[in-house]
Amino acid sequence: MSDVFIYDHARTPRGKGRPDGALHEIPAVQLVTQVLEALRDRSGLDTALLDDVVIGCAQPVAEQGGVLARAAVLNAGYEKTVAAQQIHRFCASGLEAINNVAGQIKAGMSSAGIGGGVESMSRVQMGYDSGAWTSDPRVAFHNYFAPQGIGADMIATIEGYTREDVDAYALESQRRAAKAWDEGRFSRSVVPVKDAMGEVILDHDEHRRPSTTMEGLGNLKAAFPALAASGYGKVARERYPEIEELVHVHTGGNSSGIVDGAAGFLVGDERFGKASGLKPRARIRAWASIGSDPTIMLTAPVDVARKALRNAGMQKEDIDIFELNEAFASVVMRFMDKLEIDHSRMNVNGGAIALGHPLGATGAMILGTALDELERSDKSTAMALLCAGNGLGTATIIERI
Repeated sequence: MSDVFIYDHARTPRGKGRPDGALHEIPAVQLVTQVLEALRDRSGLDTALLDDVVIGCAQPVAEQGGVLARAAVLNAGYEKTVAAQQIHRFCASGLEAINNVAGQIKAGMSSAGIGGGVESMSRVQMGYDSGAWTSDPRVAFHNYFAPQGIGADMIATIEGYTREDVDAYALESQRRAAKAWDEGRFSRSVVPVKDAMGEVILDHDEHRRPSTTMEGLGNLKAAFPALAASGYGKVARERYPEIEELVHVHTGGNSSGIVDGAAGFLVGDERFGKASGLKPRARIRAWASIGSDPTIMLTAPVDVARKALRNAGMQKEDIDIFELNEAFASVVMRFMDKLEIDHSRMNVNGGAIALGHPLGATGAMILGTALDELERSDKSTAMALLCAGNGLGTATIIERI
């Protein structure tokens, strides 16, 4: 089977996911279009060499629906022969899109393609595509459905993480993100977003709060007591009877930020590299997806990491750096504890707590962060992974060339 190489990647900055955010005026199809244009123009890519463009989106409805990927391909002026599809695996959609293209190449059915993701959270509200798993009592009841914030506080309760613990993790995410931006670690990959007049409207991650302090974090109110009181706390205790009382430690300061953004990866086999005159930056070693308990919902990263390592024939010690989406502080803390991963190898440039989590795009963004960090720090291997709604998880392992 063919090796799968990464030839380039690019992403937009993350804009605040609200009406006064810098990217609110830019619909999702335009965010993807600008990423596709950047991937083509900076490498002189002949788009006729591509077989497929796969874009993940966690709310593929309204203006984010209708196979947005194909609309963006045509809008960017790619060859009409380039196929496109849109996929949805909740927060893991962007990483799953890259794995989808990699699978086509690995099987020998495609030579090259682009995988990535997008989310305009300021324009398409989170939860807008609510389906049976949340809204059909015949489904939700038997699966003990509870929202993700309840799951995050369940993890903290079971593992004994205090408010000070999760706030300290959040503060470090902000510190690392500020340092990464100050040192220009994202400069190779971030493509400034332009408006309809061609003017740059955003060239940096807008959600960051580099002046964050422990005192400021401590003053924030817990985000999910009202959800628990509405009945979801009882659901959680029925599913996990060992929880006597749900401890609420997560706030807007130690949870992922709501933002807009898009990202894309140019991947292909060796034949594509020669035809396009491009040198590979990394090899995709392995990937995996898995399901876990849908009530607590956020524990899949531990098991999907182990599955991806088995698929690659590797041990955790073989991975130099890990990028795990900071959906909530407790998710990353549990992962580090269960797999005994030192924080010095985890999210070294900060994560979604500081930078934001544009649902469908985040998987592609963090894989890009991992690749850039391998090159910057002269290291070899990285794993990017995410938890996702309904107890899902996805991981990808890459090896620098």
